Amino acid sequence: MADAFDLIVLGGGSGGLAAAIRAARHGARVAMLEPNFLGGTCVNVGCVPKKAMWLAADLAEKLPVARQLGFDLSEQVAHEWSPLLAARNAYIERIHASYGSRLHELGVSVIPAFGKLTANAGEVLAADKRLHARHILIATGSRPLRPQIPGAELGAVSDDFFAWREAPARVAIVGGGYISVELAGVLQALGSEVEIFVRQGRLLSHFDAEITQALTNAMTAHGIKLHFNADVLALHEQEAKLAVETGSGRQAGFDKVLFATGRLPNSADIGLEAAGVNCNSRGQIEVDAWQNTSASGVYAVGDVTPQPALTPHAVAASRRLMDRLFAGEQDARVNFAAIPTVVFSHPPLATVGLSETDARKAHGDDVAVARSAFRPMLGALADKPEKSLFKVVYRRSDERVLGIHLIGEGSDEILQGFAVAMQMGMRLGDLRSTLAIHPTSAEEVVLAQ
Repeated sequence: MADAFDLIVLGGGSGGLAAAIRAARHGARVAMLEPNFLGGTCVNVGCVPKKAMWLAADLAEKLPVARQLGFDLSEQVAHEWSPLLAARNAYIERIHASYGSRLHELGVSVIPAFGKLTANAGEVLAADKRLHARHILIATGSRPLRPQIPGAELGAVSDDFFAWREAPARVAIVGGGYISVELAGVLQALGSEVEIFVRQGRLLSHFDAEITQALTNAMTAHGIKLHFNADVLALHEQEAKLAVETGSGRQAGFDKVLFATGRLPNSADIGLEAAGVNCNSRGQIEVDAWQNTSASGVYAVGDVTPQPALTPHAVAASRRLMDRLFAGEQDARVNFAAIPTVVFSHPPLATVGLSETDARKAHGDDVAVARSAFRPMLGALADKPEKSLFKVVYRRSDERVLGIHLIGEGSDEILQGFAVAMQMGMRLGDLRSTLAIHPTSAEEVVLAQ
């Protein structure tokens, strides 16, 4: 039957693509429903274009260091966004083409339409077609949240940022999470004057407090102005500019205001209620450790669920689910001892495992910390004051490493290998018995005291 499949995937983002490709390689007949570009948030308005912008911003921050170390640069090195955006967009187009080619080679039917579940088990509506499958995977992702405040329509969200063609002269960013921090660093380095309005008393509230304080200090030194305990109540048009109203008054004169206040799951209008799929109070699809929803034969992965909103997690969950459904691997599921993640701030921040605060909540006085605060060699050569800070949180009784937290140049690349060791149950003695690679920043993890 033309409408009969082994698997129907709703959503062509990272999780959906990983599932479709893995299932097809196991011999399953797969249909993928995606009305927009392949790759979802990560490829189109998330990780990939953000990292491209971050790399350009990183270069911009290194230019003064290059001049100080003897490179003959003009007094003012101008930057135009157009070549950067052209390179970024061409890179993304190559990713689209690669995904399309791979899906075609594997025989996956890509249908450019929204999918909607029905009350009939195993049935999905796609435009004017009714598709059927033994298994249905929901991987519809999430979208930026625009707060319900007066004048909110005057502000942009993170998706809009990637349509900007130049650096606004002055930008206000609302929010203190990783999207706010990342875009603030990019904009400041590429020519904008940036202010951040944070409802809470610190940045990145779920990260290690000592590390985020180091980030706060670095961002302030880079010229970013931070407003803490600043609940944004409204936006206003004022003298052809935008003004941000908080409980303490108005800050005016902004060319752009960018909301980075969280994301909402794309779970509405896809037939969840009719199919018997339960959601939590935030609209996220409830799943168990095996990605099962409350409806038999219906699964969910990625940002549409309460699981970590990280591309690698969605990819891993999807692949293991497909191994279980189509390769007979009955125990296949995501099971990470600790999940590594990176914030592409300036400087970058990387973390895996428990923060010091969370470790002390779980283990009390049995927790100890080894630290290393140092100037990276390039910065030291240029006599820059900014320091890196590397922390290892461990349990005294058995020296089990509970968390590793890094901020500083190269942190984003350094953490991956240590995350492998964390997954394997690393202890402090394993670090102490590992020979340092000198001179590097990474050696400070094994030398931390």
